[in-house]
Amino acid sequence: MTYFLYILFGLIGGIFGGMGMGGGTLLIPLLSIFLNMEQSLCQGINLLTFLVMALFSLFIHYKNNLLRFDGVISIIIGGVFFSILGSLIATNIDGKILKISFGVFLCILGIFQFIKVFKNKKK
Repeated sequence: MTYFLYILFGLIGGIFGGMGMGGGTLLIPLLSIFLNMEQSLCQGINLLTFLVMALFSLFIHYKNNLLRFDGVISIIIGGVFFSILGSLIATNIDGKILKISFGVFLCILGIFQFIKVFKNKKK
């Protein structure tokens, strides 16, 4: 049963990651809630799977001319710097605090998406 859940969660994370919506946003809660994994372990698994999914998605988006390269260097520099900082912080925080902060982040993200949907409906 566990292997089935791994495959199912990988499928869900891959679909959303390939669409550019961040499969880890779903993968991390799925692994931590349904498989009782530590938050930091879920984040590590997410990072490994993200690398592979991102490469395939990047290739497909490139083939379909869906990439813009202006501003990419600035985003990469900022992303690398803050991913190092975030990794250092995450490895030094208690797993429970990490889980709560990630949950709060997802709730805030959900609220913003909810508001955005209703703003677009009015237009």
